[in-house]
Amino acid sequence: KIPRTKMLLSLLALLSAALLVRAAPPTCYSRVLSLSKEITESYKELQTSKAKDPCVETLPRLYLDIHNYCVLTKLRDFVAYPRCERVLEVSDLKEKARSLYTIMISYCRRDLAFLTDDCNALESPIQTSIESS
Repeated sequence: KIPRTKMLLSLLALLSAALLVRAAPPTCYSRVLSLSKEITESYKELQTSKAKDPCVETLPRLYLDIHNYCVLTKLRDFVAYPRCERVLEVSDLKEKARSLYTIMISYCRRDLAFLTDDCNALESPIQTSIESS
């Protein structure tokens, strides 16, 4: 039999370790990954909104894969797209895209590893396990 105090100490140590893992600051990679997923989801919601402005249909496709070097060009082109300035959701999305681009080229430049430079993959994305997780 394990003494009750030993079991409680083990449980306390386990819970403390779990709290430390959650309290760890996000890495550059995790921040870029979460922001790219957030942007991709916002874009999908904007495209499927019932009250969308007609100009939203003309926006460039915005599927982001931070492992693809072409994502930098994709972000730059989306931010520079001259239409839909009057649509608040598009302006917000462009601001998030600008932030992601800045984080990727400035703060995380040395921390990111691009696995491909297939620009066509960002035009016709295949559902991947990374995206669905």
